[in-house]
Amino acid sequence: MSELRGNLSATKVKNDSLATTETLTVNNIEVTYSNVILVLRGVSLKVEPGQVVSLLGPNGAGKSTTLKAISGLLKSETGEVTRGHVMWDDTRLDALSPEDIVRRQIIQVIEGRPLFRHLTVEENLRVGAMTYDRGRQYRKDVERVYHYFPQLKVMHRRTSGYLSGGEAQMLVIGRALMGHPRLLMLDEPSLGLAPMLVAQIFEIVREINEREGISLLVVEQNARVALQIADYGYVMENGRIVLDGPAEQLRENEDIKEFYLGLNQMGERKSYREVKHYKRRKRWLG
Repeated sequence: MSELRGNLSATKVKNDSLATTETLTVNNIEVTYSNVILVLRGVSLKVEPGQVVSLLGPNGAGKSTTLKAISGLLKSETGEVTRGHVMWDDTRLDALSPEDIVRRQIIQVIEGRPLFRHLTVEENLRVGAMTYDRGRQYRKDVERVYHYFPQLKVMHRRTSGYLSGGEAQMLVIGRALMGHPRLLMLDEPSLGLAPMLVAQIFEIVREINEREGISLLVVEQNARVALQIADYGYVMENGRIVLDGPAEQLRENEDIKEFYLGLNQMGERKSYREVKHYKRRKRWLG
């Protein structure tokens, strides 16, 4: 994957018209569900234009909630940002509806690969284009998706409910691309996929970033693949950011190696039993 990234760097942002110029800033937000349950506790992060940022952490850390605070989907789950704010340059996103946020080309690919299962592959792509004023560009956009995911072109008439997990993941990312995202947020894209498919999808995700300059915020439990494609990373625990830094530094961090990459201080892979029963030191919390 590192070799691929090196090759793509030479061709970064071939089409400047698609490149992101805005900065996402999440500033000290708290999120509460049903006016009772406090889920996020002072979360701050930033995605610079054209940057790939990974948000790492275990189940229940608050990663998906952070994405929903950005995309506005909290409102459909009785959640709200009760402190702090989410900014897209000078626009305050947490004051907007999900529809208005999508119109600003900020698109979240939801965990679980939800599709219109009774529609064909290409009909799902057409749905993704509905939020973008495309004029005569629709066919060009479809071919653009097929460039990244040639398997989808082969099965463009197949009912999407019959797709495999990997094919479905390709389709939901392709559908999001039809909306011409300036910020693309992926929630657990590796979930339930075989390692070879995970590597393939993450290579394509990085290629999309390199070729088009789209900013990416990727929520992942698989720290290894997420940090391989990222420029910067954040680690969440219990609704807080507990560690952040350039991806290269995080890959060398002893706590990240031990708790998220499954490696001990000698660089050897720990057994599942050792990881399961090892008490976290959380040295970054002091």
